Amino acid sequence: MDPVIVVGAGPVGLTLALALARQDVPSVVLDEGPGGDAARAARTVVLREDTAALMERLSGAPLGESGLHWVGWRSVRRKQTMREVLFGDTEPAPLHIAQHVLTGALRAAVAAEPLVELAVDSRLDTIEQESSGITAHTRGPKSTWWRGSYLVGCDGPRSTVRKLQDIRFPGRTAVERHAVAALRTELPWAGQALLHRTPPWRTSGPSAGEVTARPLPDGVWRLDWLLPPGKDLVTPELLITRIRETLTGWTGESTPSYELLDTGVHTVHHRLARRWRVGRVFLAGDAAHLLGTLGTQGLDEGLRDADNLAWKLALAWHHGPRGTLLDSYQSERRAVVAARLRAADQALPLVRAGGSLRSYVPGSARGQDALLADGHLGRGTLGAPGTYAGSPLTPAPSDSEARVGTEPGAAVADVRVTAEDGSSVRLRDRLGRGSLLVVLVAPGTGVWERKHWVSAGIMPRLAAAVTALPHPAELLVAESYPGAAAHTVLLVRPDGHLVTALSGVRPADLYRAAEATLGGPAKEQAAVNAG
Repeated sequence: MDPVIVVGAGPVGLTLALALARQDVPSVVLDEGPGGDAARAARTVVLREDTAALMERLSGAPLGESGLHWVGWRSVRRKQTMREVLFGDTEPAPLHIAQHVLTGALRAAVAAEPLVELAVDSRLDTIEQESSGITAHTRGPKSTWWRGSYLVGCDGPRSTVRKLQDIRFPGRTAVERHAVAALRTELPWAGQALLHRTPPWRTSGPSAGEVTARPLPDGVWRLDWLLPPGKDLVTPELLITRIRETLTGWTGESTPSYELLDTGVHTVHHRLARRWRVGRVFLAGDAAHLLGTLGTQGLDEGLRDADNLAWKLALAWHHGPRGTLLDSYQSERRAVVAARLRAADQALPLVRAGGSLRSYVPGSARGQDALLADGHLGRGTLGAPGTYAGSPLTPAPSDSEARVGTEPGAAVADVRVTAEDGSSVRLRDRLGRGSLLVVLVAPGTGVWERKHWVSAGIMPRLAAAVTALPHPAELLVAESYPGAAAHTVLLVRPDGHLVTALSGVRPADLYRAAEATLGGPAKEQAAVNAG
């Protein structure tokens, strides 16, 4: 069968290609440039803990050594600390990393992956689609035609794929602008990110509002100043003035020492493609959506696009297309991104104008600073990763369902589990292999060797039920899971989202849930595809 064609060799495209390769699906990545990513210290990304773990699994690189997991977060208004968060085992830290470093790690993994072909200097200009596959043409030094099974546009905001498919990309331009500087200096909050609103050294005008400092390794910081509305140029003189007055205000030194490494202007756009799938053509990342207000990173959502799509394409590549399964990519991911854009569009005018947020944030104790901090940290109304509760892959309600600490459709907790070979691993380590995961919560098994309990109690019946599922599945055992009673059985998708939790071993209900996760019964899917 023909490979999947991935258009765009940024982090999202490379992630998708590697995720497909882990599930034995070949791909061709079309890179319109000569390869590589320009080193820009001021172009950085913040990844939630689970997305950072995904990047480490696929790249095989310890990104925590080339990026920085923050020690904590501090929110300050004028001279008063409003909120301080310290990260640790119960409060996972985001990862802040330069984008070119992340891209370099992914490119190195692609270079070592025989199932991925990277075609540089290959600019897409034609897509021809038929029922059996895709034909794409690229121009450049090696102008050629490519044959593929599916094509995914990961080619950024000006996506050629999106334009060739005539997909509208409505939204708002320049929602916010930030002046950005990357510099090496010493600040009083080593390893802590900082949001400073209404700093006392700027006392009037919209430009007084906000500055954010995010630490990177080797004493480097990325500073972002919220700019007033308009299109005024950010001159070098203006930026130097901002740097000096900010560092002076924070350190108390009249001539603070710093090394300026890079500068830029970050403009936030809010856009959402009308469609994310046209037959065998898909959109992902910035080609499908633009968002990034309040510290939330569009790249983090783009990587989730790739993770969501990879296992569905892999299943279709190996076993034939399932219309409901492939359609669910748009249903799930577009709904999540649309909800985040709506939340930002509703809250931003009130936050920036200083208005009341009680209608958006429950409880009188929370206010603007808490809302902004949560947005920056990937939590709350503005930042929390979405769930797929309304997915077309959701199984029908069952009397055997059990409540656990994770809602169906949400990402599962990363608990320690015992694998079928007897090894003890994190649940997250078993994701992305194309298999469903069945997790039995069995307190006490951790103190016994696997050989003593694998054939005892309910294990043989559960193992037989797992073997009979309509798709390969791996049986895992956990000592505990948040909110779960003993003998609860969890069904988990290959991308780590909970399908359902069942009270005990219910083979028929487990089978029906797995079948729904794959898009429905195979016979129904065959009829849909034929129609």
